[in-house]
Amino acid sequence: MYDLLGQRPVEPMIALSGRDPQGAVRELAPLYSGVGWYCRPVDEQFWFKYVAIGDDLVSLRRLQMHGFLSGTASTGEDIVVHWLEHGRGRVTVGGDRIPSQAAATPTVLPVGRQFRIEYEDWDQRLIHVRHDFLLDVAAEDDVAVDGALIFDTSVAPSSHDVGRWHQSLRRAVEAFRSDGPQSVSWLAARRDVARALLQLYPLREATPAPVGSSADGRVAAAVRYVHAHAKEPLTVVDLARVAGLSVRGLQEAFRREVQTTPLAYVREVRLEMVRSELQAAAPRDEAVATIARRWGFSHLGRFASTYRARYGEYPHETLRLPHT
Repeated sequence: MYDLLGQRPVEPMIALSGRDPQGAVRELAPLYSGVGWYCRPVDEQFWFKYVAIGDDLVSLRRLQMHGFLSGTASTGEDIVVHWLEHGRGRVTVGGDRIPSQAAATPTVLPVGRQFRIEYEDWDQRLIHVRHDFLLDVAAEDDVAVDGALIFDTSVAPSSHDVGRWHQSLRRAVEAFRSDGPQSVSWLAARRDVARALLQLYPLREATPAPVGSSADGRVAAAVRYVHAHAKEPLTVVDLARVAGLSVRGLQEAFRREVQTTPLAYVREVRLEMVRSELQAAAPRDEAVATIARRWGFSHLGRFASTYRARYGEYPHETLRLPHT
């Protein structure tokens, strides 16, 4: 498998490909918490490829598809910088369009929010950096942040900063290819990628927002809390406290920024976690119930119906699918 720069072979952390639109949705949607994804050919030659190298803190990815894809996505705990090498694409959030054109400047996908994607016949680069890892690197460099990671995208990056960004990626690929994911050179290279990102789009300090107002950072804080505490009992009161909003304010902010309710978002995250564990588990009779209860689904019949409505198959069918 060749790396995302088309150079010498490396061992990928993810390698997916196929010629079936439904297979593309099945393989790709879980990587980006996909909801309502739709995929179709643009001619008789449909195909897709997705490859990622790196680790769970920093990964460099490439998605190619000769076809059309649309739906709702989110980046979870990752900060994702992306751009298109060719093809057509559009990312929208809250009614605002984020440019995503061939040869465009690398752009940060919305953090802590759902967004809609529409792509056709494209070649895309996606650089994933874990939220907490970026915070650690920022702290090492004495960058003052409050944990919200609000990027200043009001000014386009300079050509120097874009050049440094691409240089950091080339060095990271070379370190991974030459020395492997446990090497000192890779550990240093992934920190350099994080620093290049912080120079590409510097962080800005969050300004306090009045209760009940639109507060992206506060919703993002609640979203991160959900991901970190999804196994624990969570109420809308808990999330409102984390966000520093009233219950009504949180509910309105979630509908506006995430297009769902707080507790529906909790359920979606838990379903994704259950699916991930089922896909990795060895089939056994008690596994579905055990995993479902671990993630807060006590009513197994209702859980199975919800799961099937979300993924098009029952939990035990996921469990028994052959693992690759």
